[in-house]
Amino acid sequence: MKRRQFNQHLALSLSALLSGMLLPVGQLQAKNYLTIAQAKKVLWPEEKFTPVAINLTAAQMKSIRNRTRTRVLNPTPQIWRTSQGGWFIVDQVIGKHENIDIAYALHTNGEVKGLEILTYRESYGYEVANPKWRAQFHGKSVDQLLKLDQQIKNISGATLSCRHITDGINRLTQIWSEVLRHL
Repeated sequence: MKRRQFNQHLALSLSALLSGMLLPVGQLQAKNYLTIAQAKKVLWPEEKFTPVAINLTAAQMKSIRNRTRTRVLNPTPQIWRTSQGGWFIVDQVIGKHENIDIAYALHTNGEVKGLEILTYRESYGYEVANPKWRAQFHGKSVDQLLKLDQQIKNISGATLSCRHITDGINRLTQIWSEVLRHL
């Protein structure tokens, strides 16, 4: 190899090596917003909680899937009943690639009281934790099948997280309708 070719080869090799070192490396950094205990205090201050163990049947899961067009992945969700008859539910939805841990509060009539993001694991789309965006769900009930870009506004860059949280609300209000309101 001639000296000039060697220098060009060396320059290209070094260039490739350095550019690879300068590329941003995507890191997954989970953002923990609240613990379950903290979310209970935010959503239901001054309430006492009693755990409620349910195990959804295959028929209940099918009914919920048919009504909401979303699958029930966990037949034994984490549920607590408040001393006033409200509900506190912890669930997971998928963001784009990773799970989002969410706490929901439902009134005794199944209306959404509020929701809190517990843990967000994606590197983008975290805007779903914005209180103004989450407030869109307040007062929504089992009577409404919520749709993104209709009743719920989308956030550009967080579309899948927005859609899946909306689907999660639909699923949980149907769990209330199928099971919890009869307890």
